[in-house]
Amino acid sequence: MDDSEKVANDYLEFLGFESIAYEPDGNMPPDFLVNGRIAIEVRRLNQNERTASGFRGLEEIAIPLQMKIGRLLASLGPPKSGSSWFVHYTVRRPVPEWDVLRPAIRQRLIAFRDNRSADRSTAITIPDCIEIELIRASKTHATCFVPGGYSDDDSGGWVFQETQKNLRLCIDEKTLKIAHVRDKYPEWWLILVDRIGYGVDDCDRQMFHKHLGIKHSWDKVILLSPLDHRSAFEI
Repeated sequence: MDDSEKVANDYLEFLGFESIAYEPDGNMPPDFLVNGRIAIEVRRLNQNERTASGFRGLEEIAIPLQMKIGRLLASLGPPKSGSSWFVHYTVRRPVPEWDVLRPAIRQRLIAFRDNRSADRSTAITIPDCIEIELIRASKTHATCFVPGGYSDDDSGGWVFQETQKNLRLCIDEKTLKIAHVRDKYPEWWLILVDRIGYGVDDCDRQMFHKHLGIKHSWDKVILLSPLDHRSAFEI
């Protein structure tokens, strides 16, 4: 049971259901079966990008890229001029394959490292995909370049807009996933654990009710806070 499923399970217990079966049919929908008749699917609601084959979560690119850049920085060794530099980067999609991106970043960083006149913060741009900011560290580290975090130009945005856009994607994905077993149970719920707005607060409920406008074929679609299993909003 992953983190989203655990929050959903706590929510179902909070509702007072006593018969909650996890993966009643094995590794296929539904994720839970309540009272022998309510089939429940669970998914995290996250920010996604469209791809040629469908869509994927932004973090599916961001996290591996962060790890690869970290390894690249470590491979460039100690400083040659006595100063270390924090590396903060901003990524824009689509991100090129690492085999293309790595030599471009490596070449620019080596040139900076070996330039003895480089003594101030600077920015390095790999056109159309990444901008790297180099900030002098207050002390010398074991390596010349030290990971200093990253920004994602495609993440963020107004919470309501991102929630609306990604709700459509996630609902469509799950609707397709259960199509072949839809007739097996009389009632289907979809619980989306909200990793965008982290729940709908009292101030936003009226706006969500009025403007969300998501049509679907589920008996219930529930937006659930990952921070409080008692905080749920039915779409």
